[in-house]
Amino acid sequence: MKILRNFTKRMFNLFFRRRKEISLGFYGPPNGGKTTLANRICKDWTGEEIGKVSKIPHETRNVQFKEEVEIKYKEKNLKFKLIDTPGIATKIDYEDFMKYKMKKKAAQKRAKEATKGIIEAIQWLDDMDAVVIVVDSTKNPYSQVNITIVGNLIAKKIPVLVVANKIDLKKSDIKRVEAAFPEYDVVGISAKYGKNMEEFYESVFKLAKMA
Repeated sequence: MKILRNFTKRMFNLFFRRRKEISLGFYGPPNGGKTTLANRICKDWTGEEIGKVSKIPHETRNVQFKEEVEIKYKEKNLKFKLIDTPGIATKIDYEDFMKYKMKKKAAQKRAKEATKGIIEAIQWLDDMDAVVIVVDSTKNPYSQVNITIVGNLIAKKIPVLVVANKIDLKKSDIKRVEAAFPEYDVVGISAKYGKNMEEFYESVFKLAKMA
């Protein structure tokens, strides 16, 4: 009986530890605001940012993560591993980087690194308990990139929350994002200015219960 009780206790602890400390991945097209959002979360709850941001696409070219990010909100508590991934793209052309006054050699290097980062991001999907898709709410959400991301998530049966970022901009259209992702919850935020983060955190707690 003692052996059975110890086994049951271990399984109980393992189950709830796994449920409490989930792996939460941030996915989406380049420059949607994934790293900006990840930075805000990490700064709010750990005091440290996770990565660098810039106006040039594919600033994040490697998967980066922060262990044991713990959110305490409205008497709720959630600990998770935050994983920020490179922007997903169906095509990368080094000449696009040269439009940002980048020299040819540097642009070619960035394109190569970005391509490698996309492959890495997709491979990491196997380790995700839940995913936050971050899109620029000023842009058309009906893109091949978003279709590809959602298709992978549906196939792997990974719980998803869609974040319509950049609601501080005039061209922001949350309803269009909601129409593009009817099967998922959509929350509009401004990661840059911290607007509507309360609703975002509420949605993250809801997402965690599905993981």
